[in-house]
Amino acid sequence: MNISGTNLPPTIPADREGRYSFLHRVFIITGVLGRLSPIALLPAWAASIAVACWPWRASQLFIAGLVALTWASDWVALALLPRYGRSWGPVTPSLLALTALRVFLSWFFAWTLGRWVAPYLALAVFTCAMGLLSGVLIYATWVEPFRVGITQQTLRLERWTTVPLRILHISDLHFEGDSPRERAVLAQVKVLRPDLILLTGDYLNISSVYDATAQSGARAWLAQLSASLGVYAVTGSAPVDVAGIVPEIFAGLPIHWLRDAASPVKWNGCTLWLMGVTCTVGSERDAAALAKVHAEIPAGAPTILLYHTPDLMPQVVDLGIDLYLAGHTHGGQLCLPFYGALFTSSQWGKKYEGGRTQEGQTTLYVSRGLGMEGLGAPRARLLAPPELILWELRNASDA
Repeated sequence: MNISGTNLPPTIPADREGRYSFLHRVFIITGVLGRLSPIALLPAWAASIAVACWPWRASQLFIAGLVALTWASDWVALALLPRYGRSWGPVTPSLLALTALRVFLSWFFAWTLGRWVAPYLALAVFTCAMGLLSGVLIYATWVEPFRVGITQQTLRLERWTTVPLRILHISDLHFEGDSPRERAVLAQVKVLRPDLILLTGDYLNISSVYDATAQSGARAWLAQLSASLGVYAVTGSAPVDVAGIVPEIFAGLPIHWLRDAASPVKWNGCTLWLMGVTCTVGSERDAAALAKVHAEIPAGAPTILLYHTPDLMPQVVDLGIDLYLAGHTHGGQLCLPFYGALFTSSQWGKKYEGGRTQEGQTTLYVSRGLGMEGLGAPRARLLAPPELILWELRNASDA
C-alpha cells in the first residue's frame, strides 16, 4: 500500500477490515517523517519563522525572535525526553505540528486582536499565548503521562452472595522502555494487593513491536504482576499485539491468556465467569466469537468480558453481560477542556471515549490506559492521565 508516495513498512498492518483508518494513516506518515532529523529541516524552520512574523509589520523582529525562541525550546523539551528515559517518540513530527500551530496563532492574533487593540497589548497577549503553549507542551510530555491515578469503582450484583472481590483492571501498557510510569504502576499494584488482575491488551508500543529490548522489558514488567486469584489477559489491537510476538512475551508467565475462551474464578463459594475475546480487524468475527464464548457460560452466572475496544457494546448489552472492560481509546490521550477526546480510534467515536457507561444490564468501563500511541504520534497526554481501575464486586444489598 502507498500513502502519499510513502511505502508502508510490511510490519504495520491495517487496523480495520482490509483498510487503514485515517488516524492510523496519519501515524504511519508522521512516523516516516520522524526519521528526519530536525537539523535537516532548518530551511523549513527558518521559512516558518518568516511567515509567522510577516503580518506584524513594525514588530516583525520581536515576533521572529519570540517564535525562534519558542521553537528552540520545543525542540529541547522533546529531544530530552528519551535522554532522560521518559518516552521514546520521534522529535520531528511533534515539532512540525507545534511550529504550524505557532504560525497559525501568530496570524490569528495579528489579524484579529491586532486590529482592535493597541499594538503593545496585542504583542503582550500573543507572547502570553506562546508561553502558555510552551507550558502545555512541558506538562503534556513531562508531567501528565506519569501521573498514574487509581479509579475506584463498585459493581453491585444480587447474584454475588459472598464477600467483596477486589479486581484491578490494567490496559494499554504500550511498552517502549522502562520509564517512571511503569515503575510507579508496579509500586501501586503492590500496595493495592488486588484479588484478581485483568489485562485488556496492547502490551507493546506499535513502534517497539519488533524491538527485542522492548519485548524483554514488557515481559519483565508483566512477570511482576501477581494476585491471589491470578492474572487474566486478552490481546489488544492486531497491529500492536502481533500474533507472532505476544506468545513469546507471555510464554512461561503466570498469565491466563483468554483467546476466545471463558474461565471460572471461584471466590468463597461464588463463581465469577471471565470471558476473553481476541480483538482482530474483523468485527463480525469478534462478535461471533463473543456469542460462542457466552453460550458456554451457565445461565445467570456473574460475568465479566475482557475485550480491547468498546466496539462490541451493542452485542454485549444484548447478551446481558454484567461488566465489560475495555481500553484502546486512551480517553482520547489529547483532550480539550469541556469537550474531551479529539480522537478515540473507536468505531463509535466519542460515545465510549472513556470511563463508565451503563446500558441495560451491562456496565462498560473504558480505561484511559497507561501508555501512549506510537509511530509519529506525540508521546503526550493532556487532560487524560493514565489510570488503574480498582473494582469491588459486591452484593447489591451491601452497604
